[in-house]
Amino acid sequence: MNRIDRSRRDALGTLAAGTLAALGLPQAARAEELAWPAARPLTWVVPFTPGGSTDVVGRTLAQKLGEALKQTVVVDNRPGTGGGIGAAAVAKAAPDGYTLMGGTISSHAINAGLYRKLPYDPVRDFEPVSLVAFLPNVLLVNPNLGVNSVADLVALLKKDESRRTFASSGAGTSTHLAGELFADLIGVPLTHIAYKGTPPAMVDVSAGQVTFMFDQMTAALPLLQAGRLKLLAVTTAKRFALAPDTPTMIEAGVPGFEMSSWQAVYAPRGTPKPIVQRLNAEIVRALRLPDVRDKLGRQLGMELVGSSPEELAALMQREIPRWAALVKKSGATTD
Repeated sequence: MNRIDRSRRDALGTLAAGTLAALGLPQAARAEELAWPAARPLTWVVPFTPGGSTDVVGRTLAQKLGEALKQTVVVDNRPGTGGGIGAAAVAKAAPDGYTLMGGTISSHAINAGLYRKLPYDPVRDFEPVSLVAFLPNVLLVNPNLGVNSVADLVALLKKDESRRTFASSGAGTSTHLAGELFADLIGVPLTHIAYKGTPPAMVDVSAGQVTFMFDQMTAALPLLQAGRLKLLAVTTAKRFALAPDTPTMIEAGVPGFEMSSWQAVYAPRGTPKPIVQRLNAEIVRALRLPDVRDKLGRQLGMELVGSSPEELAALMQREIPRWAALVKKSGATTD
């Protein structure tokens, strides 16, 4: 090796070391981290079953992120415990920019107040990347149930003990808490039946195996359009653009009933800041694309946001104590 080659090698080594220092990366991760995102495919963990709102968001954004980074983004569904199983896996993943998750109001707010021994800390164990969207929950029943309003449903529940069941996409989800809040506000004890995700819960409600459920409009649309579910109310303070003739729960005669869900993106704590910033920029950009806005916004009714990591962190600081108070008031339990 001549003097010029040695000088070039030394200069490249110095540049690599400087890059590692700027990223805050350990020396052991040098080769792979310097190559991010080219070294290997990324994994996007969806902590719920395929077909639900979180899955739709995850697959849509994973595709756009892969196109932007010129790297494959693999969607990995890990359902259970209100998003907790997937969240716990991501919390333990290497903070190298190759693992992301689609977090929700359940996994990163409600669970903190619902589980006594949560296997992860929603604040300490994650790097917030971006808030994705807000979306309303809706009250759904079987069309053959014989009810046409929330008042009709309440009357049925008060009259017939055998009908006092509601489904959710999992213990600790916003859909679970919505049912508990409903029971508290109407003064009727209800039995919660938890499923591993939205699709199986909706199938049983549409078949009459369970009386009703709350869930996102995103997942309910196909069954609503097929006439297999009936929409009675939305849970937000204002009416929903996709169902302007459907009343809010408050308008339908349940004062104090107001809630909405949200979707967000997280990485394991310790993921280098430049990588988090790049991921944030690409996700926010994707949320502004016309086809994404059409699919998630116009067709599925999500209120798309796109935020800074700091704004998502601030949202969590507000939401965690709010939901902990609701869990305590409602008496919701995961037992």
